[in-house]
Amino acid sequence: MKKSPLMMSATPMAMFDIWKAGFMAFELWSSSLSTINKRQQMWQTQPFFSPSMMLENQRMVTEKIEASMEAGLVMQKALFSAMSGHYAPWWVTSQKTMKPYHRRSSANSRRLSS
Repeated sequence: MKKSPLMMSATPMAMFDIWKAGFMAFELWSSSLSTINKRQQMWQTQPFFSPSMMLENQRMVTEKIEASMEAGLVMQKALFSAMSGHYAPWWVTSQKTMKPYHRRSSANSRRLSS
């Protein structure tokens, strides 16, 4: 049975980082579903033209744009680093890319649940 190059060269710390990336993705997924559910409940119980709903919708769009810009900047940094010969493992880049979305999704879930 052949071992993959990843398994042969991965240190225990690298394996832990891979696990952290997977766990962060799961947390991002679950907090995003929770936030979507809470926002749908708000949309069903309040008129769309109420000031609180308009503010919440504006905040949602603004946060998504900001998170996308931060993630794009992280990907640009990784690309420029790779072009100059400094490669980061995929699990490091994926954690850095998910971080803005994860931070905002977790904060929104906490804020909307209170």
